[in-house]
Amino acid sequence: MIKVEQTAKTVDEAIEIVLSQYNVTRDDIKVTVVDEGKKGFLGIGTKEAKIIVEIKEESEKKQERALEVVKSVVEKMGLNAEIDIKEEDGTLFVNIESPDVGVVIGRRGETLDSLQYLTGLVVNKDSAQWTRVILDASGYRKRREESLVDLAKKKAQRVKHTKRKLSLEPMNPQERRIIHTALQDDPQVTTFSEGEEPYRRVVIALKK
Repeated sequence: MIKVEQTAKTVDEAIEIVLSQYNVTRDDIKVTVVDEGKKGFLGIGTKEAKIIVEIKEESEKKQERALEVVKSVVEKMGLNAEIDIKEEDGTLFVNIESPDVGVVIGRRGETLDSLQYLTGLVVNKDSAQWTRVILDASGYRKRREESLVDLAKKKAQRVKHTKRKLSLEPMNPQERRIIHTALQDDPQVTTFSEGEEPYRRVVIALKK
């Protein structure tokens, strides 16, 4: 948060000066009026208005946007939920906690993925620098990752046993990446993706 002290003939004029100088909107600032100023008579006793303006930094604005869109969607679903947001290394991590978290997750995480995509678009609207958004619900992402790693290893063992390549179910790019990473150090098998979105899938095959 950046703090700026500004004076002008009126409070509104002081605010406009700050908005112009820092190229921000009213939604990006918090204004505290220190002195509303005084017009005086024939210029005598005139006193300028004085304000302190707190300007939200880019990361703060993006966190607020993320909270706003996720909260709005969750409320429209009719759910009671707690939403936690934190930023690490330029990535926004948003977690939803709710007794009805399954509704937010959806089938194989499809609802969660859609909300994550929507949140990313809103967060990065009119932004020069893209911020990645990871949306989770009660630790679902971690559980799903562990499940996919286990699946990858089991299917790799089957490929080694049958000597035949094997195609997994269609997955989104993030889940396919987990499969590739889980088997990248296996000396006997290789992985690649084939097909078109949203039916693109990972294929596990023996190395030649």
